[in-house]
Amino acid sequence: MDLTLALVTDLHFGPRAHFEGKLRKLSELAPRLLEAFVRRMNDEVRPDVVVNLGDDIEDESAELDRRRYGEAMEILGRLNGSAVLHVAGNHDTVHLTPQQILDAWKHPAPASGSAQERVLYYSREIGGYHLVILHTHEVKDDSVYLDEPQLAWLANDLEQTALPVVVLMHHSAADQSLVGNRWFEGKPHICLVRERKRLREVLEASGKVLVVLNGHLHWNQLTVHRGIPYVTVQSLIENLDEDAPGRAADASAVVKISRARVLVEVCGEETARYQFARG
Repeated sequence: MDLTLALVTDLHFGPRAHFEGKLRKLSELAPRLLEAFVRRMNDEVRPDVVVNLGDDIEDESAELDRRRYGEAMEILGRLNGSAVLHVAGNHDTVHLTPQQILDAWKHPAPASGSAQERVLYYSREIGGYHLVILHTHEVKDDSVYLDEPQLAWLANDLEQTALPVVVLMHHSAADQSLVGNRWFEGKPHICLVRERKRLREVLEASGKVLVVLNGHLHWNQLTVHRGIPYVTVQSLIENLDEDAPGRAADASAVVKISRARVLVEVCGEETARYQFARG
């Protein structure tokens, strides 16, 4: 059975942002670029699933973050005929609580008041595939990690499904090279999951994972570990020029999965194409 996913990531709704003295995030363009993405999905691609890989906002305050996150959700809500799944990014969770994020996603409210039910990881079965959404946590300027309950949940979730699996997350689980990355060269602790080796062992042990997809690093990258491809997708609003006035990446990706292969095509100003045969 075939499945088409569309991906968009690192929207950073909010003010444009500088890093090390240079213009890096053309965030003021995010609403217009996201609206164009939604129109293209509705009119041309018509994917089965659209996945928002997180960092929808450039965090500033509780009120501004709530309003901007809601604006991003409203635009994504205009998608017609596609299931829409969301991943929580590190900027999204600075001022917004898990319950506020779940409410914005329109996920069902918890049946009780237990904090355990307010987790931001989950799985869905769509079109004969099992889609796993992980929630990586970031301690600013210190570390990125997966909590123990989530790793246990993941192992059990993978054991329970008989379907081929696609894993979606914000930070990277690959030991990818960071040479040349404007944001993270020499800083693996704030872009790569600390427990990535253990996580990969869980994914490998299942024998079911076709591909792992993430954002966060603001570039396109492919790393393969023990037969599983780990693909990082470029940010929607990353400035591809060295400084102002800037040129937005306008990136999104389409993933086509068939019985024979997995094809990942990144569209926009900085394209990439990765193809993997299914065993």
